Amino acid sequence: MSLFIETHGRGPDVVLLHGWGLHGGVFDRVAANLAADFCVHRVDLPGHGASAAVDIFHPDPIAATLAERFPLPVHVVGWSLGGLIAQHWAARYPSLVKSLALIATSPRFVRDDSWPHAQQRSAIEGVGASLDSQFELTLERFLALQMLGAPAARQTLADLKAQLFSHGRPQGLLPALECLLAADARELAADIHCPVGLFFGARDAITPIGAGRWLADALPDATLYEFAQASHAPFLSHENVFIDHLRHHLEQHA
Repeated sequence: MSLFIETHGRGPDVVLLHGWGLHGGVFDRVAANLAADFCVHRVDLPGHGASAAVDIFHPDPIAATLAERFPLPVHVVGWSLGGLIAQHWAARYPSLVKSLALIATSPRFVRDDSWPHAQQRSAIEGVGASLDSQFELTLERFLALQMLGAPAARQTLADLKAQLFSHGRPQGLLPALECLLAADARELAADIHCPVGLFFGARDAITPIGAGRWLADALPDATLYEFAQASHAPFLSHENVFIDHLRHHLEQHA
């Protein structure tokens, strides 16, 4: 598995894992801020950005590839799909993850009787069904859903659209979407012993705040940061306060 990774800065290593449909460039502004004090690595996940597609997108082999690429302990920041990968990385390779920062993510992305903190399966399936016929429109609609209810949503959405294909046209989004439909990492929570910062928007319709509160209770060492006016991307809609909290988390566990 080959992953495109951009590295900037000097200091303790911080690895940034993006969400579905995007690429490491979504963290440009966060990375620029952190690079003064940290060595920041922005990863394009398989089938996203400049990374080659895979037939089966599964968190464990991706975590194994990341553990091989970063054989010394690192801080891991994961947003949405990236947060799912981060949970597997920390649980499977505990000696290699100093801390986690999980942004608007979840151990499970599909709602059922045992897990109310997610979307209906049909909502995710609908995204997959329209990828072939309306690829760009589907991604733009998904971006808009992530910003729903957040302040300055229009400008933030415009910024996201502008960089949507800046790392190239993604070639493997459907396997990653199928991963979100199948994933259930709840049993991993007890195996994640590193310090975890949880960054969740109270207006998030994709990974509702209940998922963050569940993780705060289930993880052995977790701190929850709730953004009352944020949706699915608090690092974009509430950049300054998010970076303040993230820096505090990273510096506290350096």
